Amino acid sequence: MNMTFLQELFNSITQRDALLWRRQGDTGAPDHDQMLTACRALLESDGEASSISLASRALSMYNRLTEEERTRFFEGLASEFAADPTRIDAAYSAYRERRDNRSLQALFDACEPRRQELFRRLNLASNGTYELVRMREGLLTRLRERSDEDKREFEAIDADFAHLFGSWFNRGFLVLKRIDWNTPASILEKIIRYEAVHEIRDWDDLRRRLDARDRRCFAFFHPAIGDEPLIFVEVALCRGLPDRIQPILSGEGAGERDIDDPEAADAAAFFGISNCQTGLRGISFGNFLIKQVVQELKLELPQLKHFVTLSPVPGFAAWLAERRDDAILPDELRQVLHEIDAPEWHLDPAHSERLKAVIKPLAARYLVEEKNASGLPLNPVARFHLGNGAELHRINWLGDISPKGLKQAAGLMVNYLYVLDDIERNHENYTANATVVCSSGVRDLNRRARKMAKGEPAK
Repeated sequence: MNMTFLQELFNSITQRDALLWRRQGDTGAPDHDQMLTACRALLESDGEASSISLASRALSMYNRLTEEERTRFFEGLASEFAADPTRIDAAYSAYRERRDNRSLQALFDACEPRRQELFRRLNLASNGTYELVRMREGLLTRLRERSDEDKREFEAIDADFAHLFGSWFNRGFLVLKRIDWNTPASILEKIIRYEAVHEIRDWDDLRRRLDARDRRCFAFFHPAIGDEPLIFVEVALCRGLPDRIQPILSGEGAGERDIDDPEAADAAAFFGISNCQTGLRGISFGNFLIKQVVQELKLELPQLKHFVTLSPVPGFAAWLAERRDDAILPDELRQVLHEIDAPEWHLDPAHSERLKAVIKPLAARYLVEEKNASGLPLNPVARFHLGNGAELHRINWLGDISPKGLKQAAGLMVNYLYVLDDIERNHENYTANATVVCSSGVRDLNRRARKMAKGEPAK
């Protein structure tokens, strides 16, 4: 049978039923009890067509819940749709007695929360996958707002979402598409809205990033959620490794490394990577995206030798502010660091040079040595690229002099270099030992930071 025809038939049934409910007055704001009742009915359904219809009705109802009623619905999910302890105990007793695969599978089935089957059935509805992604986005908002003690039950729901999404959005389902000026406007509007690294101000700004011969943009899509991008990356083609973002964003290319012909480029710089769906947080796409984009670019432009990022350093300025009054630092060093409070300090050559001599080494220390509670680099961008197998290659002074760049990183930007022959080895070393692979230049800066902390000349 033609599955496309069958799916269209099911969709027409659910759309017809939804229209009937609206015409029958089912348009008022429902409460969480009604939503939970709809979920029970969905779990009790045993026909595919009826399940699709019930799933569509439940999701339509969820979208009409008030924020307070959604919170109470999640509370109901946590309590009523958890795994049954009595069933788990019985299954575990049977497994202890028999120790066979059948009883083991029965134990697995008993341990699975009913929520997971509910989510699978909700996913049957037309556009169900995207609606569930948005549902998780709402759950994550509530997790951030609740106290540590109150959030535990919601964390269990989030774990169920993450478990299912990890399968539904695995690499085999993702589709890579190039985004250019001929891409449908509905998608281009989303690129403007979802850009999270360097704001796209208007359509002219977007055109500068997409339509120039030295620019590329790629995004991952998923067949189940249509024209909603999951993640996208912006690329600038250039000669050599870029060290400043403003020329790239203004459409000037990479300054002195500007090119007219893509065939003249020897480097591809990834200058913006944006995750688009908050509800898919924790589901990794970036590592697959970069690796596949590298392959695409190599096919198009085989002369490319360098694949590098021009990355922000979020959190560095805050870390620096905490450290600059540290009693273990020499007085002279602390005094220089306070010059960063001067208005437009980056425009004063004397101030800039004094701060450069101090801040770049401290940035190397921050990126190489400062770790979080898990023993991984404190900086989230560093964790992402080092985890993908990149090398911390260069720290660029005044790489981003926008207000945002100065505020979050004292104007610094970083090049993470992807050396194709080293990616897997670097990734394995990072995963196994949290090894921060860095260039000799970054290691030298880190040594200078140690000397400065001891009061030795920073040379």
